[in-house]
Amino acid sequence: MGGNGVQMSRYFVSSTQILGNRITIIGEDYQHLKKVLRCEKGDVITVCCDGFDYESEIYEVANDCILADIINKETNLTESELKVTLYQGLPKADKMDLIIQKCVELGVNAIVPVITERCISKINTDKDAKNKVSRWQKIALEAAKQSDRGIVPKIFMPVRFSEAVELASKSNLSVIPYEKESSTGFKAIVSKCFAVETASIFIGPEGGYTEQEIQLAESKGIKKLTLGPRILRTETAGIVALSLMMYELGDVSNGRNKVCSC
Repeated sequence: MGGNGVQMSRYFVSSTQILGNRITIIGEDYQHLKKVLRCEKGDVITVCCDGFDYESEIYEVANDCILADIINKETNLTESELKVTLYQGLPKADKMDLIIQKCVELGVNAIVPVITERCISKINTDKDAKNKVSRWQKIALEAAKQSDRGIVPKIFMPVRFSEAVELASKSNLSVIPYEKESSTGFKAIVSKCFAVETASIFIGPEGGYTEQEIQLAESKGIKKLTLGPRILRTETAGIVALSLMMYELGDVSNGRNKVCSC
């Protein structure tokens, strides 16, 4: 494999791992490159950091890290100029895994798990929350690699609904799909928007939102809308809402989206 320029998977690093023209790869990526791919000096890999792709040639496979020299640096073209945060009501079982995976593929910028009044799933301790977020972040990482993302979307610690609407009120556009809304859709709302750089989408848990939660959201400028005449599952609604927002605000129209063959 050495020196043959084989393009391997994408590897994400922090800015602290780049010094001058050299990148240090550690942790699970180091183990994967060394033990699974059995990489050697001269192999070429793609390393990603803060929206940039670094074509890099492995210089040394050490005992605890891999050193690679940057050959070329390019802006990652898969990242949207629209920064969308998904505020997802905590679903039961492992539905969050699917939601994170697919929304990262679609281009979400961040995901915030939200504790609402009708959440069936419970997080009882800080330790439990940290363990879940750690696992969800790994799912986001793998999805980012698979979909050629330039960043790994951040999965935040769970917050209460009241805190979530405060955070979302700072976005240029914030929406909350609601089953009792029947007339206003994405197109009607987006047609009145200009220069949207940040957006937020709220998706309720299996039990939906209470009237009080909807009223609180509206009081913070979050617009309720419909996703159509059919009732969608919570794991479907976020994918649909994010797709519609990306389409209506132009992210999909550049023709770069590709279908994965896996």
